[in-house]
Amino acid sequence: MKADLWITEQQTEDMLISFRIKEKLHEEKTDFQHLSVVDTYTYGRMLFLDHCVMTSIKEEFVYHEMITLVALNTHPNPEHVLVIGGGDGGAIREIVKHPKVKTATLVEIDGRVVENSKKYLPEIGAAFDHPKVTVLIDDGIKHIQEHKDEYDVIIIDSTDPVGQAARLFSAEFYQNVYEALREDGIMVAQTESPFLEKDKQLITRIHQDLKKLFPLVKLYLAYIPVYPTGMWSFTLASKKHDPLQVKPEDIVAINTRYYNQDIHFSSFVLPNFVADLLK
Repeated sequence: MKADLWITEQQTEDMLISFRIKEKLHEEKTDFQHLSVVDTYTYGRMLFLDHCVMTSIKEEFVYHEMITLVALNTHPNPEHVLVIGGGDGGAIREIVKHPKVKTATLVEIDGRVVENSKKYLPEIGAAFDHPKVTVLIDDGIKHIQEHKDEYDVIIIDSTDPVGQAARLFSAEFYQNVYEALREDGIMVAQTESPFLEKDKQLITRIHQDLKKLFPLVKLYLAYIPVYPTGMWSFTLASKKHDPLQVKPEDIVAINTRYYNQDIHFSSFVLPNFVADLLK
């Protein structure tokens, strides 16, 4: 008989998502947030931060492949890559697979996320000790401000835009990201769900803020079942390179489960209601 133990995220004022769990593996209050790891029947081990789902071992590949590989395959020479946030390690795991990447720097403000991901989510946090990787437990905003003209690709792998993470969605932060990128650099940020009213406004504002800085800004989509509504958006901003002008034969997809040549291009095909948010 399955245990009658559940964990619930309040995704909006009117919507909950619950998972029946086998076991609570870990729980603590870090210096920055509430952290818990549970083993669920449907999605296996899951990481929660401030009672919100961050990732699970069963479906994490969608998010981590899509937040990284689109930009890495758009840039012709992504040698130096930065991840802000991403303490579970999934983005770094995908980045180091790319043969042109020489350095992958992870800046995560909460070291307990990294340590617990190593222990409880080793499938996701598998590359922290890779020779290409440098892990810094520090404030990503400060790091961006202190490193100008240094990175080819910057990935903003943040939590939802509340609390401290809200700073990672500001126009001021994007200005600093622009300055931290090299002359042909690319940034990608996760930008929430196009179905939710508060997120629609966020997507529109981010698009407008980035258009003031970058000559090319594009939204693309992926489908992540544990995130609110399942449809999730990412925003790519580029100083020079267009993801839709990539040659299919140049796309690198090593041991991927979601991303491929066709997904690279089709993810930019937006439903009308999503495209309308960008007008």
